[in-house]
Amino acid sequence: MTGRVLVTGAAGFIGSHVCRALLDAGREVVGVDNFDPFYDRRIKEEGLAELEGRRAFRFVEGDIRSPATLDAALDGAAIVLHLAARAGVRPSLEEPALYASLNVEGTASVLEAARRAGIHRIVFGSSSSVYGDTTTVPFREDARAVEPISPYAATKRAGELYCEVYARTYGFRIAALRFFTVYGPRQRPDLAIHKFTRLLAEGRPIAQYGDGSAERDHTHVDDIVQGVLGALAWTETGPAGCEMFNLGESRTVRLDQLIRLIADALGVEPRIERHPTQPGDVSRTCADISKARRLLGYDPKVTIEEGIPRFVHWYEATHGRHSRTAS
Repeated sequence: MTGRVLVTGAAGFIGSHVCRALLDAGREVVGVDNFDPFYDRRIKEEGLAELEGRRAFRFVEGDIRSPATLDAALDGAAIVLHLAARAGVRPSLEEPALYASLNVEGTASVLEAARRAGIHRIVFGSSSSVYGDTTTVPFREDARAVEPISPYAATKRAGELYCEVYARTYGFRIAALRFFTVYGPRQRPDLAIHKFTRLLAEGRPIAQYGDGSAERDHTHVDDIVQGVLGALAWTETGPAGCEMFNLGESRTVRLDQLIRLIADALGVEPRIERHPTQPGDVSRTCADISKARRLLGYDPKVTIEEGIPRFVHWYEATHGRHSRTAS
């Protein structure tokens, strides 16, 4: 890979990990982030602290919907890694218009700024949520993906469609990456693995929505980073076009099994409060990653049995070992 990389959402969970990997590989990186108040700014600042001070890194605080912010950040860039978004399936049900503004308008702004700058290589961070709850498992990229069940999923599918338009109309070469439930150090605190770890470590009960049979394809951030780097390299060759790629572990884990893995890593007995399934939640996700293996060299290594203890170790090192009450 060659050329400076602009990373939107650079202070976020996935963004900060990818920025570090790019810098370690000798790349120049410009990061953009607006520190959206969806979760505590201090969490993002922890990830950003690992990047600031490195000679090849420059950070711009600003909104991707601002043409002036993007034009300044894109100066000298050769490729855009667009990860900035308002995440969260359930919260999107509460604020659908905000999600549309940040995720759809924001993506359109990034694509248009890239066009103005003469940049035609884009990697877009999408989501497995675009498949909805009716797609045959395992999910393949050629599935129709036209029945999202949350505003968040709809905004991500809309972003993919914008990418297809720019590839077709302006000759962009775009990799749209459908991430499958990413976890690891600095994961957003509202996501299941982080939230369950915190509650169990503090001796508090877990609210389990549904009967525990819901299944997710959980993917460690180290594997996601490897897939993103492969996608960035892929955009350097070949004709214009937009391709979708699944980045998952290609394996499902039941919710009740996930809770047990976390509890065992913490050495506690979980207390469960059962609630009905929430709107917007799909029953199962599982990635067919054969396309990403073939074209991106994607090869996930971290199993859930290895990844959960690693996450718990990071959590305890970061937050301390809370007093626990087993029951």
